[in-house]
Amino acid sequence: MRAHQIMTRQVITVGPDTTIVEAAATMLQNHISGLPVLDASGKLVGIVSEGDFIRRAEIGTQRKHGRWLTFLLGPGSAAGDFVREQGRKVGEVMTKEPFTVTEDTSLEDIVGLMEKNNVKRLPVTRGDRIVGIVSRSNLLQAVACLAREVPDPAANDDHIRDRIIATIEKSGWMPFGLNVIVHNGVVHLNGVITEDRSRKAAIVAAETVAGVREVHDHLCWVEPMSGMYLNSAEDEKVATTG
Repeated sequence: MRAHQIMTRQVITVGPDTTIVEAAATMLQNHISGLPVLDASGKLVGIVSEGDFIRRAEIGTQRKHGRWLTFLLGPGSAAGDFVREQGRKVGEVMTKEPFTVTEDTSLEDIVGLMEKNNVKRLPVTRGDRIVGIVSRSNLLQAVACLAREVPDPAANDDHIRDRIIATIEKSGWMPFGLNVIVHNGVVHLNGVITEDRSRKAAIVAAETVAGVREVHDHLCWVEPMSGMYLNSAEDEKVATTG
């Protein structure tokens, strides 16, 4: 999927001369956590977010700069903090030259950019014009919508089995002696694992295949050095209850 498929198109924006009070009120009224900032020509020049309101003189959370810290960081750092904490206009507190993506940017690249730069939203631009915005909420909505998709009714047991095996075979954690049995959409996973996280990964791989109704875990854990083994919790329960 790409940015244009999940982005919010009706973007609420502010200008650099918008007051801090107006920007905060706009965010609260519209239940959003960030606002792109456009200049008079409509060009994106910054973004203001909840994080820009955390260190503010109005609520007494501004940074305390001791003399020694000011000496180490230099007067410029303290001056910059003063503007962000005391400024009355968006242009004084916003993040300038924000990271952006295009309409064709993949969701994988979007998530990577968010994680690398610790940002929660990315303006989507076409040239120097903003055409949308992608936030963590948009990604969450995409996951929720895809999770509600109706399984493929044409998926038969053989098709399901082939897809599960193909998915697991591409991984680096494939259980030894993997065997997948599928009957009426009910999956049974058999094989040997040496890392318990592989168990969860195999179960997830099966659960995400269209047409799967249940997944039963019969994967046996083996300690490579000693040869000690443990059956799955499901198989142990069956064994103890007779």
